[in-house]
Amino acid sequence: METTILVLAIVVILALAFDFINGFHDTANAIAMSVSTRALKPRTAILLAAGMNFLGAITFTGVAKTIGGSIADPTKLDNGIEIVIATLIAAIIWNLATWWFGIPSSSSHAMIGALAGAVFVGAGSDSVNWKGFLEIVEALIFSPLIAFAVGYVIMMILKYTVGRRSPHTVNKGFRSMQVLTAALQSFAHGTNDAQKAMGIMTFALISADRWDTLEPPLWVKLAAATAIALGTSVGGWKIIKTLGTKIFKIEPINGFAADVSSASVIFTATMFHLPISTTHAATSSILGVGAAKRFREVKWGMAGRIVVAWFITIPIVAVMAGLIFKLLF
Repeated sequence: METTILVLAIVVILALAFDFINGFHDTANAIAMSVSTRALKPRTAILLAAGMNFLGAITFTGVAKTIGGSIADPTKLDNGIEIVIATLIAAIIWNLATWWFGIPSSSSHAMIGALAGAVFVGAGSDSVNWKGFLEIVEALIFSPLIAFAVGYVIMMILKYTVGRRSPHTVNKGFRSMQVLTAALQSFAHGTNDAQKAMGIMTFALISADRWDTLEPPLWVKLAAATAIALGTSVGGWKIIKTLGTKIFKIEPINGFAADVSSASVIFTATMFHLPISTTHAATSSILGVGAAKRFREVKWGMAGRIVVAWFITIPIVAVMAGLIFKLLF
């Protein structure tokens, strides 16, 4: 029993570490627009994002249930805790690597791919719920396309609505509104991203016969919400620079449109209990807004690097998790 408790403690530490890293890795998604347009000072933006991430994290649990039960059934795994450990180590390594190089890769892709790979190697292909896995992958694929389209449409509407007004007046108005959209985006991020750590901890608890439902315990909710909020407070300046300056020159009206677009896509996914990538939603909405503003000004080369990272994350992290499981267990 003592061994099980010790191993579960390791799982919780790793899960909260993943959540913490997710916080500073994905901080840019929520505040890059408001910081780059100087609607908010960096410190203020980070504190706002941290608080709203916490609130979003404790408000919803549907995504956590999807993570905890859609890829594999934790009640049918004899080595579920070991699988979770391999999953978290692989996802953490990938998140740190992409953060170091300033690539807005997806923590969601990392978690989903690592869990599928670890289950495949640790328990066999029959233990992977391929239907549930593919449903999640479909959401991960289609959400950035939808975010791009929503960003494009919203920006086009704004262009025709306020296009003839003084740029100074327009920017001043939208710079003020960016405070609200940054808060909205941060709250949305918490409703989806913090759920992944909750889900994986619940998965481990069920595997160890310490919990009997996919609804996360209260202490898991509070721990995950706190970890992602603390991670957010650290910030992710490398990725903020990528999103805020390296795709196209962003003005307040563009930042407003991008934040509203990505937040709406993330909220919709949360309502359907789908774990999508807030990174993908944010980046794609920026690209959509940029294309609507002036297609030629978008730095599509940087966008291409980001898209490549999206496609390679799941297979690479799945292989990593499988190898880590083999090496450790």
